[in-house]
Amino acid sequence: MRSAEPVPGAGLAEVRIVATSPEAARRVAEVLRHFFTSTEQRSYPAGRDGGTRLHITVDTTHTPAPADSAPPWLVTSRSAASDRPHKDEV
Repeated sequence: MRSAEPVPGAGLAEVRIVATSPEAARRVAEVLRHFFTSTEQRSYPAGRDGGTRLHITVDTTHTPAPADSAPPWLVTSRSAASDRPHKDEV
């Protein structure tokens, strides 16, 4: 059984990005920083097959930038996965 992870403070969200390359993870973090105030990102190796796991904490208490300032692909994108957790999520 997985031990409980600490919950971030009120108004904060911990975001974990797992990508094949560090550059891909940094690009996702860049989009998050465009909309939310955030901490410095922290990166780690992501498993035996390589890849990068990046952690960033975002402040959700401030209103994100208006949607019209978002890249068009972000506004129109939809989740590829259904509303179900990944196999490694509780």
